[in-house]
Amino acid sequence: MHPHLSEPHGSSGCYFDRTPEKLVLEGYRRWTAGFETGSVIAWEMAFGLYSELLGSRNGNRALSELSFFVRTLRHCALCPLKTFPFGSHHVCREECLTLGLIAGLQYCDMVTARTCLNAMACPSRQEDVENAAITFAETLVELDQVLLPIAKFAIDDIISRPQRVHFH
Repeated sequence: MHPHLSEPHGSSGCYFDRTPEKLVLEGYRRWTAGFETGSVIAWEMAFGLYSELLGSRNGNRALSELSFFVRTLRHCALCPLKTFPFGSHHVCREECLTLGLIAGLQYCDMVTARTCLNAMACPSRQEDVENAAITFAETLVELDQVLLPIAKFAIDDIISRPQRVHFH
């Protein structure tokens, strides 16, 4: 993909306030919450976020790819998907891996992307998750929404930590 960072995307603020990271992280949180709760409210919130940040046409396009990615991941995940609440400035293991996967794919860093994929998806379905993630990552790049790169050592550190049962 070989993206370029053509503008700072809110780089003067918090990492979580950058548009690309917000699209991936908040989109993932809201879309997953829709599946978890069975309520369309979280999906409508995701639609609102994407429309606000990308415009209606591009927002619909990117949200469609996010939806396919999350739906595929849910069917192929090694464990139930976890998230922090909307707007939280914390990230859980699954959120870090999602950000790492999409960033890795955007930068053609297949070592980092595969590390995330191996920690997220069952081996027999990794190709399905990878293909859905590639399409989502490429769509974001086409819309000039490039995440900051995430180093493999940071992903390795996250994977090596014991998983928590409860978040506070």
